Amino acid sequence: MPPRPTLSLAFLLATLPALAAPRAEAAATTYRIDPDHTYPSFEADHMGGLSVWRGKFNHSRGTVTLDRAKRSGTVDVVVDMSSVDFGQDKLNAVAQGPELFDVEKWPEARYIGRLAGFRNGAPTRVDGSLTLHGIRHPLTLAIRSFKCMPHPLLKREVCGADAFATFQRDDFGMPAGKDYGFRMGVTLRIQVEAIAEPTAGDR
Repeated sequence: MPPRPTLSLAFLLATLPALAAPRAEAAATTYRIDPDHTYPSFEADHMGGLSVWRGKFNHSRGTVTLDRAKRSGTVDVVVDMSSVDFGQDKLNAVAQGPELFDVEKWPEARYIGRLAGFRNGAPTRVDGSLTLHGIRHPLTLAIRSFKCMPHPLLKREVCGADAFATFQRDDFGMPAGKDYGFRMGVTLRIQVEAIAEPTAGDR
């Protein structure tokens, strides 16, 4: 009669199939941007420091992905440029016109990037590019706050962030007012909330 395998050998033989099988990796979670709680806003100079224009865009859409295990993720945000809102109808009309956004020709702006600089499980920046007025340039967003939590009503995870960047608008073909001393620097701020898409168990 052949000798019985020792306990350690028997355990090894039993676990070999599991060790040989590839490990299933958790997929990144996809979050749909909540348009009711996402408002890209901006600040721009008027008359070389005379005052500061502040406005926002009322309509945007997009997705965010987050893979906590790999410390990675993506951002894809599309902004409806005709939804620009300075709080003044005449100024809105000027901004929509050919001097600035020219929304008939360029109705949307888009930001695409990758979450980066993870610290304590949360990203601290987005490395990406902004396409505005038909021109694309690299643009890094600094993330000043980032938090995820269960949504109290939807019972799915919701993540929110406050992001910040600056750029020169004449780099995007919008030099209006430059000859009058307008400064071209624009401060972009994005307050965003995004809700995890439902899984099979949520449906």
